[in-house]
Amino acid sequence: EMVYSPSLYRYLREHKDEYGLFVFTPYLFSTTYYGILAAPEKSVLIPCFHDEGYAYMKHFAEAFCQARGMVFLAEPERLLARRLYRMDHMEEAVLGTGIDTGYAGDAERFREKYRIREPFLLYAGRKDAGKNVYSLLAYYQEYVSRHQDDLQLVLIGGGKLDVPPKIRDRVHDLGYVPVQDKFDAYAASLALCNPSHNESFSIVVMESWLCGRPVLVNGDCAVTKNFALEAGGGLYFNGYYEFAGALEYLRTHQETADAMGRNGREYVLTHFSWDVIVKNYMEFFRKVAVE
Repeated sequence: EMVYSPSLYRYLREHKDEYGLFVFTPYLFSTTYYGILAAPEKSVLIPCFHDEGYAYMKHFAEAFCQARGMVFLAEPERLLARRLYRMDHMEEAVLGTGIDTGYAGDAERFREKYRIREPFLLYAGRKDAGKNVYSLLAYYQEYVSRHQDDLQLVLIGGGKLDVPPKIRDRVHDLGYVPVQDKFDAYAASLALCNPSHNESFSIVVMESWLCGRPVLVNGDCAVTKNFALEAGGGLYFNGYYEFAGALEYLRTHQETADAMGRNGREYVLTHFSWDVIVKNYMEFFRKVAVE
């Protein structure tokens, strides 16, 4: 079930002197593993590590410790790598990834098109267990049973979700929507919730911030929690009661919620717009290639 190309690895070994640098991403693929072994002194790895069993395999450690450099998408990912691998000899940097910053959301256009006038919490992404979306659904159902308000839950993205009958009229599963509609949904939301435990980055968090809306993330996910704290762009939760408390706070402190959204937008523009990303990556690549 993996990409495997002996011809590629042979080419790298035979022609590596013709190239300044090879960049491999992500870490799980055999093209990354065997590619680094073919030309370790000219290899940079962008691993996209998660704190998962695969990252602890000794074979990966043996190969990746030979790379000349590593680039991380977030600071917690770098700290994980330093815990797992010997990295004293290599160049490393936390650079993130590029985000298309040309989009703007129109909240009223979304409400008009999808006829959702009530305030809503937004989930964007795959609807599967790996993204912890079932916990979000359970927490939302518990919140609805305890609070007499009209907060809705809007889901966009692929996959199917079995919504309990008691909340079916309050959960709007829109499936895939046009790109502009996605940004309009961010702009119209109370906040974006990303309940995932494992992220090496989070494009949906950045997109929500671009549209000026705060985020609510899982406190067990070091990466998204770090982004929320570093940007001042949202809240995090551990368990139902913190989830409910965060929702109540965002609903009753609208000015603060709006400020979080503005903080997040400035954070994205400063760190992850494509002109910034390209400049930073090229500086890193040139430094490693020259050395």
